[in-house]
Amino acid sequence: MEMPVPNGDVIASKARIVARLRGVLAADAVIEDATETRAYECDALTAYRCPPLAVVLPGSTAEVAAVLRICHQEAVPVVPRGAGTSLAGGALPTADAVVLGVARMNAVLETDYDNRFIRVETGRTNLSVTGAVEEHDFFFAPDPSSQLACAIAGNIAMNSGGAHCLKYGVTTNNLLGVTMVTMAGEVVEIGGAHLDAGGLDLLGLICGSEGQLGVVTEATLRILRKPEGARPVLMGYDSAEVAGQVVSDIIRAGVLPVAIEFMDRPCIRATEAFARAGYPDCEALLIVEVEGSPAEIDEQLGVILQIARRHDPVELRQAADEDEAARIWLGRKSAFGAMGNINDYMCLDGTIPVDKLPYVLKRIGEMSREFGLDVANVFHAGDGNMHPLILFDANKEGDLEICEAFGAEILKLCVEVGGCLTGEHGVGVEKRDLMGDQYAPEDLEAQMRVKDVFDPAWLLNPAKVFPLAASRQRRAVAA
Repeated sequence: MEMPVPNGDVIASKARIVARLRGVLAADAVIEDATETRAYECDALTAYRCPPLAVVLPGSTAEVAAVLRICHQEAVPVVPRGAGTSLAGGALPTADAVVLGVARMNAVLETDYDNRFIRVETGRTNLSVTGAVEEHDFFFAPDPSSQLACAIAGNIAMNSGGAHCLKYGVTTNNLLGVTMVTMAGEVVEIGGAHLDAGGLDLLGLICGSEGQLGVVTEATLRILRKPEGARPVLMGYDSAEVAGQVVSDIIRAGVLPVAIEFMDRPCIRATEAFARAGYPDCEALLIVEVEGSPAEIDEQLGVILQIARRHDPVELRQAADEDEAARIWLGRKSAFGAMGNINDYMCLDGTIPVDKLPYVLKRIGEMSREFGLDVANVFHAGDGNMHPLILFDANKEGDLEICEAFGAEILKLCVEVGGCLTGEHGVGVEKRDLMGDQYAPEDLEAQMRVKDVFDPAWLLNPAKVFPLAASRQRRAVAA
């Protein structure tokens, strides 16, 4: 994958830039040593690496603003970084860029249970937001698989979802306000603790903008009351296409589970070897969870189980207690780690209409044979957010390139059937040159004009989201 050519003038003046950064940050908050900056040379898309010019770890919004003012004056690109869990290369540096990490900014600033919100610094991890309010029977709904490690900053940048987004929505549905610092170092407040802000929907613009418009340092998040109860059911089928049809039928029936998760045979076998959750050996497995009062749960599961039985499941297991519920979820929560335990893989993130699941799963199987690489499927089936895991050998010459070509065809397929390139991972560097498959030139131009307004010099998170040639041209014009 091609990356922009480093700005030689910036690298030559590294000493001056680092000295200026040290003037506004604590001594240990500026990292320039080549060995230490290697820890920031990639994110979770580890196939691509590039050590940055330097790394800064500010401890407050004021320090973020000071760093950005310096970088703006010096024309130094800045790559915002949360926890580095991006699977699309969203935090991949360029050699002339300063990585700005928010990990030290992790405080809870305000909690209001009456009005159901919490305000946090964006270096705080996703799961720890729920941890801060769960003793009062509240929780934060978005729950990406990386929630133990991923930061709220990254959740906002990529508009992350998770297993329970079918009912509760993704980050944008649970974000009330942000404090953001522009590339020029201006601190702006957008939205707040109220339900909806007046004027333009700038909050909707920022959530999912992948660090292209500013660095979000604080967030006001919606918190919700924990449900009275929840119960999952596990369904095993002898065909991935049949399992996809079950998902479509459940949604068509008007029932809204809190989650519908899908795993195919390769993923089932890997998770069984890794976590021993007691899953059946079948072609496809669904985990469907509903919540509410006991009566509500029984009513919803009655409809769902009726649909499931119509498609001849090889196993149908309803959780009888919390321990059994935890075991049903154990394998799904362990899936990505289990797959990494047996093979190198690239995790994609395309979204499709739910009724296209059977067809898309069939085509992915056909393409797997065409490209000669195996695929494991594990994803949020209820909202069509697919996560095919393409298995390859990173040490085998040419395998990565075949994997990339295969992945591009899967993502194009998602667009062809009426879906889109990403549901929650973002575009990053992985999909930037596929943006033309989803958007017409005038649509891309409109998006780039928005970036022109917020970041006229095109210094924020360079070489991401937009096709590389267009990004280079825009930055050259701005310079």
